[in-house]
Amino acid sequence: MTREWVINNYSGYKGLVLQNCNPHIAGPGEIRLRIEAFALNWGDMDLMLDRYSFSFNNFPARIGMEAAGIVDEIGEGVTGIELGARYCTLPYFYFNKGASADYVTIDARYVTPAPKNLSAIESSSVWMQFMTAYYPIVELSKAASGKHILVTAATSTAGNAALNIGAMFGANMIATTRFENNRDYLIDSGASHVIVSENNNLAANLLEMTNGHGIDVAFDPVGAGMIAQYSPALARDATIFFYGTLDGVFPKLPIVDMFKVNATFHPYSLFNYVEDSLMQTKGTAFVYKALEDGKITPNIDRIYPMEKYREAWDYLSQPRTKHGKVVIETGL
Repeated sequence: MTREWVINNYSGYKGLVLQNCNPHIAGPGEIRLRIEAFALNWGDMDLMLDRYSFSFNNFPARIGMEAAGIVDEIGEGVTGIELGARYCTLPYFYFNKGASADYVTIDARYVTPAPKNLSAIESSSVWMQFMTAYYPIVELSKAASGKHILVTAATSTAGNAALNIGAMFGANMIATTRFENNRDYLIDSGASHVIVSENNNLAANLLEMTNGHGIDVAFDPVGAGMIAQYSPALARDATIFFYGTLDGVFPKLPIVDMFKVNATFHPYSLFNYVEDSLMQTKGTAFVYKALEDGKITPNIDRIYPMEKYREAWDYLSQPRTKHGKVVIETGL
């Protein structure tokens, strides 16, 4: 019998229920994947608490935006998709039809062939983190030598991807973390400098690390707790890319600091770029090429079986000494 994990209200991951279901038939423009693996993401956590930028339209609802599996059905009007081949879902809000199941039907516009030489587990782990970081770091900020980019909560998968990508283009990448023992990991990931965020002199440190220039870009998922700490160190025409609320509070903007340097606050969602066909193509092409060249690699922390999805969320919710993606393997 086919299985799916669903929630019936905004109770968080502890409200997840594993139940039997019938696979949906692929409709016009859709394909169906037999899911081999799907990844956990912090956005899923916010979604289950109704703290995300999108909400479910009804319940029960599935979670999950990032999966890899085998195409087992192709709907009317779909071309260019190979039956029996492994494809990945691209990160997007699928309302009630998330990937936390044995099968998923999905709009064929939002799938991409699994990267060559990657397993299903690895293929399910790369798209959210690297595409989330790619657009603000490369397309919008034009990372290059001489650019100073701050990445807060840099041990997160998207933050770590930003370090990887910015370093590829020669930018001065400055990472924050709550714990000193993350320093070596962040340096190895591409950080030029690491600041332990309990340090009360964040802005002063940023000015020192940029030779007085200030930061051109902030890639920030934290929320209210960080922006005012680094805003005195914003460079002229700086941009704050705000893409999450890890501290659970939307920020009150430091308007005076922003006025002084003509700074921009950019609420950023990857979904806006995935649904733009040109931008989607640029993002996937970057990931494929960077994987092929060995510039980025999958980083899997733990793998859980389908039955232990809630236990996987328990693990992800705790402070970790290891880093990387947490992935569910369906066993199909």
